[in-house]
Amino acid sequence: MGRATARTLLEAGHRVTVLSRGIHELPPGVQTLVADRGDRASLARVLEGRHFDLTVDFMAYDSIDVEGLLFVPYAALGRYVMISTGQVYMVTAGARPPFREDDADGEVVPEPEPDHPDHGQWSYGAGKRRAERTLLGLRGTHGVRAVILRLPIVQGEWDGSRRLWAYLERMIDGGPIVLPDGGRQPARFLYSGDVARVIAWIALHPPRASVYNLAQPDVPTLRDYLAAIARARGCEPTFVDASWSECVAAGLDNGFSPFAGKWRSLLDPARATTEWGFTASRTEEYLPRTVAWHLERRPESHHGYAQRARELALASRVASGAAGR
Repeated sequence: MGRATARTLLEAGHRVTVLSRGIHELPPGVQTLVADRGDRASLARVLEGRHFDLTVDFMAYDSIDVEGLLFVPYAALGRYVMISTGQVYMVTAGARPPFREDDADGEVVPEPEPDHPDHGQWSYGAGKRRAERTLLGLRGTHGVRAVILRLPIVQGEWDGSRRLWAYLERMIDGGPIVLPDGGRQPARFLYSGDVARVIAWIALHPPRASVYNLAQPDVPTLRDYLAAIARARGCEPTFVDASWSECVAAGLDNGFSPFAGKWRSLLDPARATTEWGFTASRTEEYLPRTVAWHLERRPESHHGYAQRARELALASRVASGAAGR
């Protein structure tokens, strides 16, 4: 998202500065500042005395991240856009999809035990909630011009998560792909270029509200989405339906099918659509070029691909059971 945003802002005529630890490839024309945001002295050295019209924070994971950036002395950061996640709804008691912005106002669900499989995902969502609340508090007490963008899983070129590649790699090896619960889950994503487009719009148009969901307009099932990936790749994979209980019994965790787990938010983007007239790209508009980028780059395997042998064994057992009935 950061690379796409920098490029879009440059093309719109803005001067762009990126603060990072200096490990990212950036578009030509971007000014770079090197610092570790976890080190407040490091931040102060590069930001004190600087003035910006807009700051977009892709890396705020908890309250301390927001405070550490906004409390740098003598730095004017302008309008502050925090990139958040639909996972804040999934750690909120009583929230039900499709999630609307006010659905994250409830209490946080109890924290799972540290060794529970959901603990990491819960920690991510709860940390983002704390970061949001710190930012909204500063908006009220210190006049920080803050906007929070809550996103689902983001698709696009330069995707470091390799989640889409997890499925493409399975299509390339030619074996069957197990679909937990038959792939009937809705799969509402967002194209990274649309995030960049929204940020460029916010740079010139102050939003009325403080929180907005973004998501693509169509809501395919996971099976339909994977079929669209296959069409873009030019193949016809074999899908094998299995229940989640069968997957768990086979030694598979959520990582083997990263779009299928329960920690996948389904957002309602109606507020952004109504107030801004924003409509994100549909699956068929962004997926072909996203797939083409992955096929050209051939990233390293997604960590869940290490479970491929167990997945294939489960697919064989399910197919054999179906044939015997």
